[in-house]
Amino acid sequence: PLPAPGSRLSLHDRTEKVTTTMHAASVSLRAPVSSLGRRRAPIASSRRPLAVRSAIAPSKPASVDADQVRKDENECVVNTYGRTLDAPVFTHGLGCKMWDSTGKEYLDFCAGIAVNCLGHCDPDWVRAVTEQANKLCHVSNLYHTEPGSTLARKLVDTCFADRVFYCNSGTEANEGAIKFARKVQMQKAIAADADATTWATETVSFSNSFHGRTLGALNLTWKEQYRTPFEPLSPGHSFATYGDLESAKKTIVKGKTAAVFVEPVQGEGGIFPADEAFLAGLKEICAEAGAVLVFDEVQCGLGRTGYLWGHQSVGVTPDIMTVAKPLAGGLPIGAILCTQDVADAMAPGDHGSTFAGGPLVCNAANAVFDKVSDDKFLANVTARGEQLRSGLREALKDNKHVQEVRGSGLLVGVQLDCPAGAMVGACRDAGLLILTAGAGDVIRLLPPLVATEEEIDFAVEVIAKAMPVLDK
Repeated sequence: PLPAPGSRLSLHDRTEKVTTTMHAASVSLRAPVSSLGRRRAPIASSRRPLAVRSAIAPSKPASVDADQVRKDENECVVNTYGRTLDAPVFTHGLGCKMWDSTGKEYLDFCAGIAVNCLGHCDPDWVRAVTEQANKLCHVSNLYHTEPGSTLARKLVDTCFADRVFYCNSGTEANEGAIKFARKVQMQKAIAADADATTWATETVSFSNSFHGRTLGALNLTWKEQYRTPFEPLSPGHSFATYGDLESAKKTIVKGKTAAVFVEPVQGEGGIFPADEAFLAGLKEICAEAGAVLVFDEVQCGLGRTGYLWGHQSVGVTPDIMTVAKPLAGGLPIGAILCTQDVADAMAPGDHGSTFAGGPLVCNAANAVFDKVSDDKFLANVTARGEQLRSGLREALKDNKHVQEVRGSGLLVGVQLDCPAGAMVGACRDAGLLILTAGAGDVIRLLPPLVATEEEIDFAVEVIAKAMPVLDK
């Protein structure tokens, strides 16, 4: 039998301090970020350090009419997500755990699809949101506010980038990156010939890629089932084979290719980490072709791989990096990080966003960033990722359906020789929330980055005991 839900993880009727080994050190906003990339002078700020505080685990389910919730959604919300009628109605969470309307406890190894990097209701995140909500939420980008400027300094101090453009999601970040790259190409062409009227405008991405669902980003996305219903898409896009430099050389064309988009670790596509040779070679190809190299770190960035930014594991830098999902710990945010050369191509009015970079979401992002960028926090992500992969390899080594366990940090996939959908339901019944990826044949695990050793062990146990469902 599968482990009884909550048998090892129950938090009911007791108080738990929300802390792990990496939570122990709370990072001052005044301190320079640890040696994760280029460092600049410490940020002068009057902001006080975020203290780790205790939280009370919910002991009773919230009063919610789950049937009415499902009825209202099924009758009023556009059915693009295919939620089943028996899907849980979640009411509250704490750390890596959530509870549904019946009071059932779940270990969340989806993290809102790599969004809730600090888990649920992290006390410092809650304080950052509530304190800012009591002061100022939105003013538009006509004016300056402190949270966004402070966050921007931290972002550029910890990677290759010199400039940041804020937006509201990953797909918006990639749409913006397309515009940035095209403007770079236009400026280069005009600099070479003041009368130029044509320049590189095409894009290249890779097999199994996922870059978003809006039309420009959809053009970059590999999966046909996402693309086909909305064709014809914009002309001028090509796919190369992920990890194959010869394919990239044939596809990236000087004078035609404006931008090349690649994920340092593919998530939706099946959990495929790129190696140093591929990314370094791709950078050389882009330099020779004059193409802008864009790293999409919407899913793999901000600590997910055990490095602050996914590309830092191989030491190869892009011209542009797009980030989003975990940056504000559950509030909508995205960002385009770029070199000064790219930023110089953009002028006032070239791009914009009403909500982007607002003080509420950026204050939340500051709280997230200061925890995730701590060396101890990142070391724990690496350790827990190794524990999860090695635990799965050992527990599943004799299962005929398992072909490979792969990943980077706490972005982990189990490749099967059959559809993985049945595992989602079986694990959910046992109190574990998981995802699929690839062609639906990969178990995708994206726990909050604060997952403990006990929680990793529980997840491995549930997955191992659920595997027989694949034979039914």
